[in-house]
Amino acid sequence: MKFIVQILTNSIAIFLASYLIDGFLFTGDILKLLVAGLVLGLINFLIKPILKLISAPLIILSLGLFLIIINMGLLWLLAYLMPELTITGLWAYFWGVLTISIVNMAFGVKK
Repeated sequence: MKFIVQILTNSIAIFLASYLIDGFLFTGDILKLLVAGLVLGLINFLIKPILKLISAPLIILSLGLFLIIINMGLLWLLAYLMPELTITGLWAYFWGVLTISIVNMAFGVKK
């Protein structure tokens, strides 16, 4: 049940980021949006812990700010895997990560 809530929250966050941020464009339908939420959830479940473990010294030295870089990389991976998602520019990635994180915090989904 928790994973379904995370998929829905990720889908809402991607839609909201697409609506609010210039350079962040999602062109798929609702089913593709749910698939993107699922893929983002799987990326965060499978890949993010490994990256956090490998880059722990950088995370500590930057007082956690390196996590933004990790999340931007994972968002790039999502855009690479989903042709319906187009993100252009570093600032679009940055604001996209911030938007997705805020929406997940608002819905109480822990990443």
